[in-house]
Amino acid sequence: MAVLYYDNYNRTHLLILSFSILFFSFSSRLVNSGFHGERRRERVHGYHYDELNNFSEDQEGGLTLLSGAGYDPEAHPSFLSSINGDRDEEFTEAEPSVLSFKGIEDLRSAKPRSVIFNVDDFGAEGDGIHDDTQQVFEEAWEKACSYKGPALFLVPERRTYLIGPIRFLGPCKSNLVIQVQISGTILASDNRSDYRKDPRHWIVIDSVDNLLVEGGGTIHGNGQIWWRNSCKAPCKEAPTVTFYKCKNLMVRNVKVQDAQQMQVSFEKCSEVTASDLTVTAPEKSPNTDGIHVTNTQNILITNTFIGGDDCISIESGSHNVQIEELTCGPGHGINVDSLGDNNSKAFVSFVTVNGAKLSGTTNGVRIKTYQGGSGSASNIKFQNVDMENVKNPIIIDQNYCDQKKPCKKQQKSAVQVKDVLYQNIQGNSASDVAIDFDCSENYPCLGVKLQNVRLQRADRVDEEAKAICNHVELTETGVVFPRCPDYHLKHDEL
Repeated sequence: MAVLYYDNYNRTHLLILSFSILFFSFSSRLVNSGFHGERRRERVHGYHYDELNNFSEDQEGGLTLLSGAGYDPEAHPSFLSSINGDRDEEFTEAEPSVLSFKGIEDLRSAKPRSVIFNVDDFGAEGDGIHDDTQQVFEEAWEKACSYKGPALFLVPERRTYLIGPIRFLGPCKSNLVIQVQISGTILASDNRSDYRKDPRHWIVIDSVDNLLVEGGGTIHGNGQIWWRNSCKAPCKEAPTVTFYKCKNLMVRNVKVQDAQQMQVSFEKCSEVTASDLTVTAPEKSPNTDGIHVTNTQNILITNTFIGGDDCISIESGSHNVQIEELTCGPGHGINVDSLGDNNSKAFVSFVTVNGAKLSGTTNGVRIKTYQGGSGSASNIKFQNVDMENVKNPIIIDQNYCDQKKPCKKQQKSAVQVKDVLYQNIQGNSASDVAIDFDCSENYPCLGVKLQNVRLQRADRVDEEAKAICNHVELTETGVVFPRCPDYHLKHDEL
């Protein structure tokens, strides 16, 4: 049996991404954990709408927000399909290369003054009662996006702006940074009839490049009515906050709460940084994933607190996803999620979680694939993770089935899971099974490595946690507890 060793597994990947004002480089900061990583700029593929302009950040520049011209429901397909109905395409499986994005720094060095487009100047009520969507937010965005110089779209502090479905559409005319400063509160309409044209989306930022969203304010989804009619009982689509087809995007210092379903979704975007975010919803609110990443490439999520459903969900088409300094709980943990549903082909690669604290979550770090799918989930690292009272700390589930009729166990095809590292993970499990590898009999998990993993029982110190390991090629190094049965692995004592 071939075994992946740590030296072969962790070849040095140096990824340098400079984005906006920040320059992130993947270097030797995490040498001891086997990953060389620094903060960086990344790209994300989001959902399919019009393409947004280039985004960059300027300390002295302003924010710009596009105003969408008419709302086109055809431009907003369901979350897991594209506008043309095409499936995710397979991308070349390659190590992240050295990249450099100079556009934002070049724009910033010019230090242009921004023209401010304040929604109050366009007649916004800002009382949380009157609808400020049309002829206010849309008109202000249209003016800002049409401006050829640096523009700042301003939502002032100490006011609440009630808006229905809105689409901030690009590309914008300026080649400089578009800045959106949310200092006040944006509140979603709770009138479900407002969403008849497109029941899946509330705020869509579509095809806007070089975009900076910040300001310390709140985006409030007002989601209680959707939670009562969620996809669990029965399925009723719910809108979300979506960044779609944005390149060079930074979202920072914003609070998002009580979204109708997925709180923040990055779809078909690239070169994305999300930092200093607070994303929350009640523990039992259904499908309120904190940050959802799909068809997105080169994204950094850092210094963020998330509570709700899945803290972070990563779906097919996503490549080079970096997560650092994450606090998660309550919720369902960090998930490479829902790959191969409906017998589809799915690809996710080069996902790194480095530095996370999970408390009271249902899952810790999970890779979940449907039976009958195909493709691969590869080069995934979970490093430096602390878990407190987590029910299922480490899971790979290649036999997931989410239907009323039982799935046929162990179908002929499966999403291949390979080259997965669990390193420096400690804490306690709320159940007796702390490690659960339920891999496919026909496509077993390959190159899985546990290094310095210590998980105890949370509630029964007199009982040891267990590991269940089916159809997995596994290597253990350092101190590992609980251990899989010896016939599944090779111990590599260091």
